[in-house]
Amino acid sequence: MPQRYSLEPVIQESTPSIIARKLRYAIAHGEVAPGSQLGEAELARELGVSRGPLREAMQRLTQEGLLVSIRNRGLFVIEMTDAEIRDMYVLRTAIESAACKLLVRADHVAAGENLLANVTEMENAAATGDRAAMSDADMAFHEHLVALSGSRSLARIHSTLMTETRMCLTVLQDSYRVTEEWIAEHRGIAEAVLGGDGALAESRLSDHEDDALARLTSAPASVSAG
Repeated sequence: MPQRYSLEPVIQESTPSIIARKLRYAIAHGEVAPGSQLGEAELARELGVSRGPLREAMQRLTQEGLLVSIRNRGLFVIEMTDAEIRDMYVLRTAIESAACKLLVRADHVAAGENLLANVTEMENAAATGDRAAMSDADMAFHEHLVALSGSRSLARIHSTLMTETRMCLTVLQDSYRVTEEWIAEHRGIAEAVLGGDGALAESRLSDHEDDALARLTSAPASVSAG
């Protein structure tokens, strides 16, 4: 008899999904600045796509909250004010805390080891002084924290919040600093997960998010163009 395999089917990504992913990346990394208007004809030409799938992709980003439609004017990239950054971090903390609860109930040792590997990446980035790598390592830690929980719902919501976080970090890149304390905060969260102590992980996570929020909202540069 032929051998049977336990393989997941290949899922072909739709054109609107590909376009949305490209636009999301461009917004997150400052290639399209906060407050910028998105011109449909220009974007369709630049991406080499028709307007139909482009409109669907832009509608997705509007639903995610990354774009805002202004009547009689068009679509614009959101601008992150201090108040909106605070709201975003409140929701991020809630989602990541929920992920911690799930992690400690499952294979928390493997999850903790994965997160500690991310901390090592942070240390390596800090040692080279590469700010872009530092930012990437920070983002990767929090993305993996939620992804390792196995909750697709949490990951879906968290993805949009991390795009908004990346927007903030991109604008504030020149004032972005990594300290030993910053790395220690991440290590403390990872070690709490490794030890299966959900309450400690959540407490350390909350303190870390409060610290990150304070750094963002007190930085000299402004995330909002308005």
